[in-house]
Amino acid sequence: MVEIKNIFKTAKGSFKRLSPMKIILLGFLVIILLGTVLLCLPISSRSGQPTSFMTSYFTATSAVCVTGLVKVDTHNYWSLFGQLVILGLIQVGGIGFMTICISAISITKKKIGLASREIMQSSVSAPQLGGIVKMTRFILLGTLTVELVGAFLLSFAFVPQFGFLKGVWFSIFHSVSAFCNAGFDLMGGAGDFSSLTGYVSNIYVCVVISLLIVIGGLGFFVWRDILDSKFRLSKFRLQTKVVLLISSALIVLGAVLLFLTELKNPASNKESLPQQIGSALFQSVTTRTAGFNTVDLSTITHSSMFIMIVLMLVGGSPGSTAGGMKTTTFAVLISSIISTFKHRKTAEMLGRRLEENVTRLATCAVTLYLCFAGGAAVVISTLDDIPFINALFESASAIATVGLTTGITTQLGTISSVLLTILMLFGRVGSLTMLFAFSNYKSKPQSQKPLEKIQIG
Repeated sequence: MVEIKNIFKTAKGSFKRLSPMKIILLGFLVIILLGTVLLCLPISSRSGQPTSFMTSYFTATSAVCVTGLVKVDTHNYWSLFGQLVILGLIQVGGIGFMTICISAISITKKKIGLASREIMQSSVSAPQLGGIVKMTRFILLGTLTVELVGAFLLSFAFVPQFGFLKGVWFSIFHSVSAFCNAGFDLMGGAGDFSSLTGYVSNIYVCVVISLLIVIGGLGFFVWRDILDSKFRLSKFRLQTKVVLLISSALIVLGAVLLFLTELKNPASNKESLPQQIGSALFQSVTTRTAGFNTVDLSTITHSSMFIMIVLMLVGGSPGSTAGGMKTTTFAVLISSIISTFKHRKTAEMLGRRLEENVTRLATCAVTLYLCFAGGAAVVISTLDDIPFINALFESASAIATVGLTTGITTQLGTISSVLLTILMLFGRVGSLTMLFAFSNYKSKPQSQKPLEKIQIG
């Protein structure tokens, strides 16, 4: 008994010594493992048979990392219990397990220590430690409110189509999946992996889903700033302005480019002009890490694939349910390029000077995403004999936690599938968080090395 007590005491001490980044990573791994075990159970499948570990692990990782890539159709393979497990994993992965933990602790009126606050700050990309508990409550309340409103609006379309109980369940599931930018759907009744292709001409459903995706992808801190500023643009913080500007620009520019690149595509020409415009706009929105699709992506042009890969890698915004390298990272990189051309010492945006290390962090994040997505694509293409553009699309979709696919997910072998799960976890936890989790990030005295110049360009 004493030995067991000592083991727990040692484990507790080791846990306390972990950095916030390592605790976040460990938390995601534990939730994925729990989800995998639950999905392996016979009760989770429609057939009543146990599901293989690889399929369960891949699905659980995709759900927790709010990605949407799947090996089996969510509606046709998983039972109601299995779908509930997936929905729970999506919800926990979307708003962050630390948000739920701290909210539960605050309800019990227990004191939240500094260590927990630091972990929460890292988990939701909070700009400062002060007010983090209050922000946690805002995230939880805001999430539930938006998801309930979204489910209510979707019920007007799904209840008449599927009946009351099934329609309500579909409304809740797709509202949570859309807000959390997960991309999981229950539309397999129209065919495996059909997603929202049956609603390509349903403007109402597409608009509601798009709004949920955008609201979830903008970030909780952006919405908090908007509400605190009472929607007055002049009062917005710099990050809020940058997020709104870049997000709007990418959605509009993405829609225009996708429309133009699909003009000569025979598969797209079967649709009417309004449908083509609507499809381009919806895909531009959902490519920002949501994962729903209203068109068959296996039929789009390579030019459209490349545009969607870029949009996927940029992703959503910090502190949101979305993945990707983030809109602010992209904005800092563009600002750095402009500042270099104008011979400025530091990057500037919207009349404000940025911190010197921000550009370095942005460059690091972009480089990591490009290297990992490109490297994984080479491996997948080689191992499974997949065209490189399709493999790159898949790897970009995984690392940006999008979930869009050209239909190759089910064709991938074990090594490629495991590689995708690693990319999904990397994308959900965040490139810098993952980097710091495996490095000694504590500050050390800076040594003055000999200075020497090197040519660039």
